[in-house]
Amino acid sequence: MTDESSREEAAAPRSRLADALVESGLSQRHRDILEAAAALFAERGYAATSVRDIGERVGLLGGSLYHYIKSKEALFVRIHDIALQVAGDRILAAVSKLSDPWERLEAACVTMLEIQLDPNSLTMPLMNDFASAPPEIRGRLVEKRDAFELIFRDLIADLPLDPSLDRGVYRLLLLTLLNNVSGWYRPGRMTPEQIGRQIVRIFHHDGD
Repeated sequence: MTDESSREEAAAPRSRLADALVESGLSQRHRDILEAAAALFAERGYAATSVRDIGERVGLLGGSLYHYIKSKEALFVRIHDIALQVAGDRILAAVSKLSDPWERLEAACVTMLEIQLDPNSLTMPLMNDFASAPPEIRGRLVEKRDAFELIFRDLIADLPLDPSLDRGVYRLLLLTLLNNVSGWYRPGRMTPEQIGRQIVRIFHHDGD
């Protein structure tokens, strides 16, 4: 490895998942395995990532690796849950500073898009790989996602919306839009913050 590549690697930003793992109480080796698995799942997808791939990335094979993990399925669920928890905590921190319901929704949307569109984020690749996960673990993934979406349910419940608007439909449309921005976003014209503000302007319907 050249000095230049070493400097680039050293300068690479830590993921928020890595920061969360530091506070988990796990050993450094265990954290390395979770970080390596998260990166591989994000890069290749669940189906194309094997336990052997994870072991090779951290220099552990066979029984040594299974000392830390039960199975690929359990590992994916755990990382998915941690990633969603990190995203949820970040959104709640952003809205906690505000009292106006529309400003709170805007802060949540902006923060979610900043997570979505961050090239170093592992959260959205993991969430977007839901379809490739085995059916037997999707129920556990859905349970965590439902808990994450409660943040938006509560924010929308506080909005002074026209009574004729169904808040459940409003929430589903908003989350569908937010979850799909990464499919068309290209850096340059608008920032994630600007897009988030635009979305809330479009969804702003007062009950007066």
